[in-house]
Amino acid sequence: MYTYVVRAVRADEWVSVKELRLLALRDPVAPIAFLETYEVAAARPDSFWQERAAGAAEGTDGVRQFVAEAEDGQWAGTVTVLVEEAGTVDWAGFPVERRQGHVVGVYVRDEWRASGLTRALLDAAVDWSWELGLGRVRLIVHEKNLRAQGAYRKAGFIPSGRTVPMGQGTAENEYEFVLERPEASDR
Repeated sequence: MYTYVVRAVRADEWVSVKELRLLALRDPVAPIAFLETYEVAAARPDSFWQERAAGAAEGTDGVRQFVAEAEDGQWAGTVTVLVEEAGTVDWAGFPVERRQGHVVGVYVRDEWRASGLTRALLDAAVDWSWELGLGRVRLIVHEKNLRAQGAYRKAGFIPSGRTVPMGQGTAENEYEFVLERPEASDR
């Protein structure tokens, strides 16, 4: 039986934040799952990781990172939520029409996959978003990342119909998946 606790990261855990991110970037699907490479992340100075952990711990800058901590203290997985403000433009150049959460950086260690951990992490991200009063949460997933798409569907996310071109000379796309806040969809 898998036993873990899902919680927000703490500012002083920057070394663990860095280690888990670097592990995620070595995953075989990392090239289609993340917008950053291992080499770029590994070259970042400690100050970057310290600031990242501090900001994600407090959640005051519209960022909150959650981790699943196993009984032995090992971090089994992570997810981050970014708050996107209405009237801004997202990373892909699309207008943000309403205040929403954007799930990024979803990663679960191999030995924890199919344990319910991904769902627990996504639930924490969504719960935090609802606490902030956000009307929906979204994420972007590569068209070939079927494992991730399945996990997101199990957590209640559905395709919005928006396709995000990968660019850089490729015909590949990513899809936007969304989860509407129950009260917001009843209006």
